[in-house]
Amino acid sequence: MELESRKENVQIVKQLVQQITDSIQKVIVGKSETIELLLISMICRGHILLEDVPGIGKTTLAKSLAQSLGSSFSRIQCTPDLMPNDVLGFNFFNQKNGSFEFRPGPIFNQIVLVDEINRATPRTQSALLESMQEFQVTIDGKTEQLPSPFTIIATQNPIEMEGTFPLPEAQLDRFFVRLSLGYPSKEEENELFNRSDNNYLFETITPITNSQEIINLQNIHKSIKVTKEIKNYIIKIISATRDEEDIVLGASPRASLDLYKACQAKAAVNARDFVIPDDVKALAPHILAHRIGISLNAQIKERTSGQIINKILESIEIPIDTDYK
Repeated sequence: MELESRKENVQIVKQLVQQITDSIQKVIVGKSETIELLLISMICRGHILLEDVPGIGKTTLAKSLAQSLGSSFSRIQCTPDLMPNDVLGFNFFNQKNGSFEFRPGPIFNQIVLVDEINRATPRTQSALLESMQEFQVTIDGKTEQLPSPFTIIATQNPIEMEGTFPLPEAQLDRFFVRLSLGYPSKEEENELFNRSDNNYLFETITPITNSQEIINLQNIHKSIKVTKEIKNYIIKIISATRDEEDIVLGASPRASLDLYKACQAKAAVNARDFVIPDDVKALAPHILAHRIGISLNAQIKERTSGQIINKILESIEIPIDTDYK
């Protein structure tokens, strides 16, 4: 009975994710893989770091996602003079009733786009840490719960570094996944000409789901089966990041757990109630690359963290001939 229930649940997940993807693609041309990774992260209650050059469609993607989910949305444009209270909110004295009242900041929305996060000062960046990990904020000693579901989508330009404050390792580790939209193909760019009126296209997006259904999705993936062989495969990959000579900061236990959860979600999105090695291989670069620190020698040789993760994946034997079900 439990097996049948799992199979029914993953079919529901696949159908809903496909409907959300189709809705987003009314505005975003192509990018199915990126959209899937975005939704996998949301299913796992994770936060997303979008790294790309300007004009690629990062803001458009976040807005179309929020509209498709029927979620509340806010955008925070980061600048060096942005203060923590501008993000979190503040208490003010109401002269009418003679008491202090809390005025929530833009962080109190279900999907929050933090644009150019590396232009905010470390003090403001650190204000996001509690919200990302605990789904709450503390202001003047009082804890305020954030809405559920809650997701931060932060963007940064990897090319322009002047006047920026690079994210510290502690904050990078709190991002579930790092994504890049990349430039469109010639065919996709041609299609963009036919969709030049974004305001009109946004009007065509109607909510596919609601907050409660998203919360249900976040619970369904936990029942996806992960065999001992798959768990050991994940552990070997994580351990290899800690022993690799090109890496000075290996993947954390949080990274290991996030990769595990992401594999469960990817299986559910593909209507499977069990994880396979291909899930791990496909997700590892997106989950791990931004969390590791590469050595100076690797930087001199112009090796990227993504290349090093792929090298590790190639060096580890894939578990085969196993009944993953």
